Amino acid sequence: MASRFDIGFAKTARASGGLAVLLQIAGQAAAGLGEVDPEGVVARAADVAKFTGKALKTLDVLAPHGAPVDRILVLGLGEAEKLGPHDWLKAGGAAAARIGRAEKATVYLDAPGVTVTAKNAADFALGMQLGAYSFDTYKTKKDEDDEAKNGKAVKVTIVTAVASAAKKANEVSDAVAEGVILARNLVNEPANVLGPVEFADKAKALEKLGVEVDILTEREMKKLGMAALLGVAQGSVRPPRLAVMHWKGGKDKDRPIAFIGKGVVFDTGGISIKPAAGMEDMKGDMGGAAAVIGLMHTLAARKAKANVVGILGLVENMPDGNAQRPGDIVKSMSGQTIEVINTDAEGRLVLCDALWYCNETFKPQFMVNLATLTGAIMVALGSHHAGLFSNDDTLAARLTAAGLSTNERLWRMPLGREYDKMIDSKFADMKNTGGRYAGSITAAQFLHRFVKDTPWAHLDIAGTAMGSPTDEINQSWGSGFGVRLLDELVRANYEG
Repeated sequence: MASRFDIGFAKTARASGGLAVLLQIAGQAAAGLGEVDPEGVVARAADVAKFTGKALKTLDVLAPHGAPVDRILVLGLGEAEKLGPHDWLKAGGAAAARIGRAEKATVYLDAPGVTVTAKNAADFALGMQLGAYSFDTYKTKKDEDDEAKNGKAVKVTIVTAVASAAKKANEVSDAVAEGVILARNLVNEPANVLGPVEFADKAKALEKLGVEVDILTEREMKKLGMAALLGVAQGSVRPPRLAVMHWKGGKDKDRPIAFIGKGVVFDTGGISIKPAAGMEDMKGDMGGAAAVIGLMHTLAARKAKANVVGILGLVENMPDGNAQRPGDIVKSMSGQTIEVINTDAEGRLVLCDALWYCNETFKPQFMVNLATLTGAIMVALGSHHAGLFSNDDTLAARLTAAGLSTNERLWRMPLGREYDKMIDSKFADMKNTGGRYAGSITAAQFLHRFVKDTPWAHLDIAGTAMGSPTDEINQSWGSGFGVRLLDELVRANYEG
């Protein structure tokens, strides 16, 4: 990760050298002009450039005459009445993108015409951290900006009247940033580096934050009867793992809430092999597990007052002489039998055993699973919404609201008996695919058979976890989608 920031907050700051970032509401003056721009250079530059403070537009003034700083960047916020939480994140990301070679930056956040809250300030800082992220671990040649910084963090001071409260709010934002960055790193890692065992080690590392972690091996899963999950893994020389994380931040008597992630570290499709073109992207088929481990890191780092279980089903799906075949019938942990029609519909086989194990072991209030499950959801929704399937209207509504708050948006899709019939099998209790049509729905119907009456939601994040459109707070192939969404769900609804 490049371009890291050392961010602090202050009520006042003396402008001296480096970069000054001024914020401007459309139609208003920029913040901090008097001390930063005593000669009125910015006003003249804005007039020449026709800069009016439109959202995310910038005015960059180098070596401003008479100014105590080396450079002034004015960042537009747009109209005050239209500013929402996500706009502050985007503003932070836009500022981060323009830091360049500056070794220090002072951000004057209190723009005339808007009342800045501690949450706004923390969101701006979070946007800077997320916007600056890049995955360059395996590059031996860095770009000029990175070489100029020599790996040093850029010192950023955010000046605002609510500095004290912003510092406290930023402790939470830092935890969120760490969780998102962890998820992004895992999705971006190549599969030769990150196998099921290595992924499980990442989960185990959360113990240093106070998370209780158990790692189940194939031997333990076999004893539990997880033949659906194990069937996916049997073609790989790399053994599967089930990582079980438990954060106990709530009251002892409170039943936990649970999040389950599909962790297929690489998906060839197995015997039903995928086309070669684009198969390299299948290193990201563990985006659901990445989001869950990122969430658990965030909750533990910010000491969330909730009891939360996170479970990762970690496998590799490879073709081999020992690989699962189309037509094989396996028995899941639930006792239900599954005819494997297509070995590339493997994620649901992993999740069904993980869901059943979670429900039987922890008796959670609800379960939410995340998975890069189907290409069909991308056909339906593209890359701007993840698919939401649920058997519980309250849970679905809370997830939708959390998505709107964080801009990690969800769109609810249908479930129904007609779709359920599409996965009935002639030879087993069910088959693992219902054919070409309604593919994301029949996948959800499959998972629905393994949750009993527990409130449950399935998030199909195939279009949002990797290769999704970039924006001010994400320039990465792996987006970390789901971490902020689920943290907001927990924070808004389930903390005592």
